[in-house]
Amino acid sequence: MSLAQLRVEGSMFLDEHGRQVILRGVNLGGDCKVPYPDGGTHIPTDFSDHRTVSFVGRPFPLEEADEHLDRLRHWGFNCLRLLTTWEAIEHAGPGQYDEAYLDYFTEVCARACGKGFYVVIDLHQDVWSRMSGGDGAPGWVFDALGLDFTRFHDAGAALVMQRAFDYDDPEPHQAAYPAMAWTRNYWLPANGIVWTLFWMGQFATPEWKIGGANVQRFLQGHYIAAMAQVAQRVAHLRNVIGFNTLNEPGIGWVGTRLTYRHLAPSPDRLSPPMPGLALSPLDSLAAARGIPTRVPHLVHHAALGRAVPVDERCINPEGISIWKPGACCPFERAGIYDMQGDKPRPLEEDAFRTVNSQPVSLADDCFAPFFRQVAGAIRAWNPDWAVFAEIDPRGFHDGRSYPAELPDATVVAGHWYDITALVTARFQPEHHADLLTGEQATNHWQLGRIYVRQLRLLKAAAAALPQGAPVFVGEFGIPFNLEGGAAYRAWVKGERGPEVWRKHIEALDLMYDAMDELLLSCAQWNYTVSNRNDPRIGDGWNQEDLSIWSRDQKDGMDHPDAGGRAIEGFCRPYVRKTQGRLLMMRFSHTTRVFRCVLVAEPHIRGPTEIYIPRIQYPEGFVIENMGAPSLLHMDVDRQILEMHAQGHGLVQLVVHPLG
Repeated sequence: MSLAQLRVEGSMFLDEHGRQVILRGVNLGGDCKVPYPDGGTHIPTDFSDHRTVSFVGRPFPLEEADEHLDRLRHWGFNCLRLLTTWEAIEHAGPGQYDEAYLDYFTEVCARACGKGFYVVIDLHQDVWSRMSGGDGAPGWVFDALGLDFTRFHDAGAALVMQRAFDYDDPEPHQAAYPAMAWTRNYWLPANGIVWTLFWMGQFATPEWKIGGANVQRFLQGHYIAAMAQVAQRVAHLRNVIGFNTLNEPGIGWVGTRLTYRHLAPSPDRLSPPMPGLALSPLDSLAAARGIPTRVPHLVHHAALGRAVPVDERCINPEGISIWKPGACCPFERAGIYDMQGDKPRPLEEDAFRTVNSQPVSLADDCFAPFFRQVAGAIRAWNPDWAVFAEIDPRGFHDGRSYPAELPDATVVAGHWYDITALVTARFQPEHHADLLTGEQATNHWQLGRIYVRQLRLLKAAAAALPQGAPVFVGEFGIPFNLEGGAAYRAWVKGERGPEVWRKHIEALDLMYDAMDELLLSCAQWNYTVSNRNDPRIGDGWNQEDLSIWSRDQKDGMDHPDAGGRAIEGFCRPYVRKTQGRLLMMRFSHTTRVFRCVLVAEPHIRGPTEIYIPRIQYPEGFVIENMGAPSLLHMDVDRQILEMHAQGHGLVQLVVHPLG
């Protein structure tokens, strides 16, 4: 299938004919974070094989590609945010690239092109690495830094499922590894150290060199070189439209005072604290070197709508150093603190807050030069590629935004989730309190307005840029194990149909309503081929379970919808391409009426394309077409209504269900 190449122009994606394009995609897939076939976090490991693993087979074996890509196309997706990781590319050692994996990944991109999908390539990470409780960086990076990842869990430096989870206990929900606990790693010592070095090693530890390069240049250089390996392989494919800079980057201690503990919103950090331990950078550095350290412990306070300190806990009570024998703390060596007996003493309180005696700016001093490096690396192979730029997930809530100076053709590619639903695995619009912002709702409409207000932050950030930028919401979604897996229990009992997924459909309906209202491109998280209903497994990573497909829902059937979860929530009409400019689109899940308004421009080649899925109109539909004249043609197989403009002007199109 021939794809019209996309370009960025102001706040829009345009194809080569000049049509405005809305990308509606899915992340493929959640298990690309871990090796194939047995790398899922439900399988114990000590990571001793980290240099010999393979990711060939993620997101699927090539012989299964047609099945999954055809299904996603049938559901109306026109874009894939295709996951890979630094580890998948360069796990064997510095500069040792997995050629078999690069061949495989290139073929996946080519197969997607043949099925008509645009592709955004995402070198994914969460909390730095599998060895620090997430995914992303290869294990040899810790060796290069002098860190012993085998000690992280016991030292309290990271919460790693494969160490915290009791695999002999039949109970899948364990207090030692609560739901979404992996996110706490961003504030634990291992992540604090590596992210601080990644973003400001040249300022905080200027004398530390690895292989002749400052530690920051070493880390960023190898990451970007791995990205360039992929770029070189896929440069010939028209469907690849760009690269994500870095998924949900941590920021370490950048901008934080050495002894600051985040106990409440403050000028140092505007967002509310999250449940868990409140460690200062100095607390983390002490624990990392093997000093038992008492710190405040926070729990969520329902009445206040945020986490508050309730007691103190000791981190690293066994006194285990995570530094390898012969390695010493680089921050002590740089004179940021020293030791008085067995106590750390702060020497430079603002070491992570200033650059050349000026306040550090994450946007301008860290993100901006990194974005430029990414742009240079990928555009050496294709000068037309877009840069899908992300800042840290809590940046907007802490008063940060994107740098004013960005590479040309940058896309604002931040993520958005209903944090309450994500963390609690409950969707309760009648009793909603946002765990991050404190916003409250008592009905679906109010919750929908909260979604719009939060997503509008991304659109405002893009609009504030001098050159403007499109918005591509790189992730959003809903856990499918809501209410302790109520839908799965119903499935086991033989229940089928939309009612099994009612809560999920309601949630997704509100999310896509918000995307439509703001005319946003987006990619839902996620489609995972190995997903199972088993709460130990889910998406195969840290017990997350957000996949819109599972083999456990397939029932041995071969029709396109087999295996789908809550299909009615995400498979809905939308305007994919506009022969002119799209002004509005809206779908009512209750009435199944779809409306769109656009300005038709007949000098633009190619028709407007509207995806109209049979699952929403099983008895068919009728169309009202008002305004500037146009010719309509329905491609039944593709479920695409083509509207060929015959005159310039305003067009309103309404789709009504029959039956």
